Amino acid sequence: MIRRIPVQAPRQGLHDITEVVEQAVADSGVNDGLCTLYVAHTSASLLIQEGADPSVLRDLENWMDRQVPEGDPHYTHHAEGPDDPPSHIRSALTPVSIGIPIVAGALALGTWQRVFLWEHRRPPRRRTIMVHIAD
Repeated sequence: MIRRIPVQAPRQGLHDITEVVEQAVADSGVNDGLCTLYVAHTSASLLIQEGADPSVLRDLENWMDRQVPEGDPHYTHHAEGPDDPPSHIRSALTPVSIGIPIVAGALALGTWQRVFLWEHRRPPRRRTIMVHIAD
């Protein structure tokens, strides 16, 4: 089963999409298999990370801001605004595709793990997550 899930990212940063992915798995009826996620964009990525403590997400976002800042004078791509050059680099450094086992009809995530869309652009964006579920 392949499903397209639209996700509205209201701002730059990490956005929890676990529930919509879990719903896609439930709708598939697959008991044991694999859920593969892919974000079809060049300035966003996917991440599995702790979802219990919001400071973890802030730390990741702040670290990325320091590593790949806006306004670097070496950037040459400026057609879409100052947040666009670093968004492509951030997307190149983080996964655009992830696979999660399905066990007993549910995502086999760890105790604190959640699935996140990492939006690298500042303005609100509508993103599409491709979900492939196979048994």
